[in-house]
Amino acid sequence: MIAIIDYGMGNLRSVEKAFQHIGAEVVVTSNPEVVRQAEGVVLPGVGAFGDAMANLAELGLIPVIKEVVAEGKPFLGICLGMQLLFTSSEEYGEHQGLDLIRGHVRLFRGDFKIPHIGWNDLNLYQNSPLLQGVEAGDYVYWVHSLLVEPEDKGVLLAGTDYYGEVPGIVGRDNVFGIQFHPEKSSRVGLQLLTNFLNIVRKGVTA
Repeated sequence: MIAIIDYGMGNLRSVEKAFQHIGAEVVVTSNPEVVRQAEGVVLPGVGAFGDAMANLAELGLIPVIKEVVAEGKPFLGICLGMQLLFTSSEEYGEHQGLDLIRGHVRLFRGDFKIPHIGWNDLNLYQNSPLLQGVEAGDYVYWVHSLLVEPEDKGVLLAGTDYYGEVPGIVGRDNVFGIQFHPEKSSRVGLQLLTNFLNIVRKGVTA
């Protein structure tokens, strides 16, 4: 069973329906015990970083998230959920994240359209079980105003070019993040979610 964490922010139902479409048993929950018992965990999210961390703290979910990650259970952050994996963010001030992957989340800077919205192709940086069946040049759907800057570039699995390199997928051990929206990215997005489901079933890491 995969637990999709409900902390009051995000496109929960579309993520839930996408996983159900590929045959996954999922539950949307804010109950720490249900999250603790799951075989894999998904942290979706749309909104502000600081509000998200405050909601997770209020619901008592931060210790449980760190616990399941330490146990080696596959964990996937989507969109804001990927950003929350990192150490800190500068969105509306400085905020501390889950620090599951060392690095910082920063605003796009430049004279171009922000937020980054639309279909962009993927560049693949390294092999990963999360990328099975995904090819360089595949298009996925992005909606975001911030990007992650990992301390260790070795966690970068895929990205795109939008006036510079934009990290799109990260992975370290059993922790994965997808910046774009796989649930809105047609075949490629469903392939990524299927790969995560297979990782949950097999216990494979990045």
